[in-house]
Amino acid sequence: MAALSRLILVRHGETVGNSSIRYYGRTDIALSESGRAQMRATKQMLATNLKLSSFTQVFVSPLGRAVEGARIIAGATVGLIEIEEFREIDFGDFEGLTAEEIEVRYPTEYARWIRDRLAPDYTYPGGESRSAFLARVGRGIDRMLSLRRQGTSLVVAHRGVIRVITQTLTGAAPEIELGSIQILAAVADRWTDEFLDFTAHLGG
Repeated sequence: MAALSRLILVRHGETVGNSSIRYYGRTDIALSESGRAQMRATKQMLATNLKLSSFTQVFVSPLGRAVEGARIIAGATVGLIEIEEFREIDFGDFEGLTAEEIEVRYPTEYARWIRDRLAPDYTYPGGESRSAFLARVGRGIDRMLSLRRQGTSLVVAHRGVIRVITQTLTGAAPEIELGSIQILAAVADRWTDEFLDFTAHLGG
């Protein structure tokens, strides 16, 4: 019988720049205290409910909010495997703004964004195109899987990145809130989602 492998995908917690309401992609900002609490709650949930206190490997985006989140969950001394391609999308002129601020400052671009944001040829003004982002994360997925060993691996990254990983491997499209957990399982490299958008550990 083929052995079961798992990917535990965790979105980093809230940041000092309020990433729950602001669009931060390339900007390297730290977790806030509430974000660190979300990561500690994630660690506790994985250890208590799933008996996961250690991981075969830990893959991370190189951005500080993901690295710090991974260290909180997996432990400060655990070696991290940075996947450069797992940086969040570059929002360009929209970086650091709320949707309301984008609408006020860039009304024409805002309307195009709302209409076309999922189109492959959509490009954030001054930033990255969706097609380039998908291709980049795809390369990161290939690299991660080539390095992956049998067992349970942790991945701490960003909403857009986790969504692409999940869609690529299983076809599912979770919402991915801050601090949320997705668990994917594979037998003989056939991936399924065990559960998605788990946030009960975050207290509502």
